[in-house]
Amino acid sequence: MMKRIFLAAIVATFAAGSAFAQDASCESKAIGKDGKPLAGAAKTSFMKKCQTDTCAAKAVGSDGKALAGAAKTSFMKKCEKGA
Repeated sequence: MMKRIFLAAIVATFAAGSAFAQDASCESKAIGKDGKPLAGAAKTSFMKKCQTDTCAAKAVGSDGKALAGAAKTSFMKKCEKGA
């Protein structure tokens, strides 16, 4: 039981660190077709999709399988919030 708690704490720590990094990478990718930075609703939509895609790729359990159900929902909320 302690191993699982310890593993969960380690995974949460790395997820939080990468969540801060993903904001910068999504921000730098928010460029329109004309080469200008996105603004307003277009930027908001792009940032939400970028964060969701980034978090979905990281939603993997300790056994290497993709998370599903409540575990995935919980992970996605934490990851997208950045906590």
